[in-house]
Amino acid sequence: MTDTGTTSPFTRTFETPNLEDMQHWTGVMGRAQQLILEHMSRQMVRAGEDGQEQLGRMTPEIMANPASAFPQWSFDPERLAEQQADFWQQSLALWSRFLGQSAGDSEEGEEKPDRRFAAHQWHDHPMFDMIRRAYLLVADQMMASIDAIEGLAPKQKEQVRFMTRQLVDAMSPSNFALTNPEALEKVIETRGESMLKGLEHMLSDMAKGQLTHVDPGAFTLGENIATTPGKVIKETTLYQLIQYKPATKQVHEIPLVIFPPWINRFYILDLNEKKSFVRWAVEQGFSVFMVSWKSADETMINVSQDDYCLAQVDAIDTMRDLLDVPSVNTIGYCVAGTTLAMTLAYLAARGEADKVESATFFTAQVDFTEPGDLNLLIDDGMDKLIEQLGGQTGYLDGRYMATTFNMLRQRDLIWNYVVNNYLLGEDYPAFDLLHWNGDTTNLPSKWHLKYLRDLYRDNKLVEPGTLKVAGVPIDLGKVETPAYIQAGREDHIAPAPSVWKITDQFSGPMRFVLAGSGHIAGVINPPSSGKYQYWTNEDEADSLDEFVAGATETPGSWWPDWQAWLAERSGGMVDAKKARKPGKGKLEAIEDAPGRYVATR
Repeated sequence: MTDTGTTSPFTRTFETPNLEDMQHWTGVMGRAQQLILEHMSRQMVRAGEDGQEQLGRMTPEIMANPASAFPQWSFDPERLAEQQADFWQQSLALWSRFLGQSAGDSEEGEEKPDRRFAAHQWHDHPMFDMIRRAYLLVADQMMASIDAIEGLAPKQKEQVRFMTRQLVDAMSPSNFALTNPEALEKVIETRGESMLKGLEHMLSDMAKGQLTHVDPGAFTLGENIATTPGKVIKETTLYQLIQYKPATKQVHEIPLVIFPPWINRFYILDLNEKKSFVRWAVEQGFSVFMVSWKSADETMINVSQDDYCLAQVDAIDTMRDLLDVPSVNTIGYCVAGTTLAMTLAYLAARGEADKVESATFFTAQVDFTEPGDLNLLIDDGMDKLIEQLGGQTGYLDGRYMATTFNMLRQRDLIWNYVVNNYLLGEDYPAFDLLHWNGDTTNLPSKWHLKYLRDLYRDNKLVEPGTLKVAGVPIDLGKVETPAYIQAGREDHIAPAPSVWKITDQFSGPMRFVLAGSGHIAGVINPPSSGKYQYWTNEDEADSLDEFVAGATETPGSWWPDWQAWLAERSGGMVDAKKARKPGKGKLEAIEDAPGRYVATR
């Protein structure tokens, strides 16, 4: 190796250790062994106390022996032969390059950017350059082999592709200490402290059954997240209703209620002062209310989809009575948007559609023919697993859903943190969005199963009269409520083509907006950030492709577009006094926002 004037960690690795070094590393290994033994001891005590290790068994049940979930299938021999020949040709070229050239030559410009291998060591050191290239070659071959499979239905083939991608990502050399040059260098540079710190992180996560993304003590509800001033003015067994304090002397007559998804905490819409959609909406002169759903416990074993629809109706009626207004504006985010569509159909069937002046949908789906990658995890095996996990308690542990969604983006949300937290032993960042992502919510297991079966599996919501709410058959085609429909261009949970399908169901006036980015960043994009863009099309379009072809791109946030649309449906301005102030009307304040339910585990 060329002497550049400085000694690299790799060079120092091969130097003969002195007595002091041997004593130090012996101590490091002893401390590591002690950490592992202490962890095992705690786990044994815990197992003896509760006898439940459900979350630990979850991933093996999902991922072990994936081929057993499918019927007999085979490979197209001609295509497979072509792929194998190409593989061996590339393998020979790789070995020739390794033996005859230095790292970093020629082919670099042809590679796709890969954040896993962004560090210079993966390209500059011949051995790790070889490991990287060999892995990428094998990974590409494994993924390409899926195309040669015959005898599978389209969904089954995509499931095989998805699980193969999970395996390919898991086997990346960046995920293992002995094949990650950054991890090796840091162990040497810190004299083992990074390894011990990473081990502490790993064992702590194993004990709580959840991957940690951020500093656990960095955020406190009501102090540095969920800080928009307001009061809880109503509490039921399923939700709390928060009324936010006006920020303007006058407010729009027709109030706004937000229904967040109950699979997450509502404060994604109120992260901090700069990012908060709630605070921004209040500053625009809207009277804003928020539903904060209760995290499921044993008392909610019989909660059904009807209960969530009727809770939305209850919140709407509560606001109408409190402010003495005939109607309210509504927002439904993700699954709460799906439920809002059901609620609107229910009200229409009862002749009460005029209770809702308008409905806004954030990344919501009603037609599940193209629901995204989440559908690949939904099958009979998933049903049985949910029944097992929630059979005794009546609710599904929120960590299960967190792991499921993390699997959909496992490079970013799993392996990236395995490397940073465990292999590199880095300090946890203070990132509010990731804190929210790990703040899990339990779900009623019976309701969750029915939701997956009725919507994702059987797509019953788009079949008029098939589903009922409180015994009333519903038909989305009867919904004439004006709707603002927002989709994320890069959304992998509720893909834009699937969100677009709402426009095929409702009968009233609709405005569709395609926002840059995905399921979260595409929604939480305040105007002050100056990020992303959105597309609108004032002409009628029969498909998303037709919409995009004729769309106008506008830089920045779509929030002002929505604000202008909603202001036209919010009536005149009234003084922000009496019932417009939390706790000053018929309903007394129960407690300060964000309330107890959002903090319940």
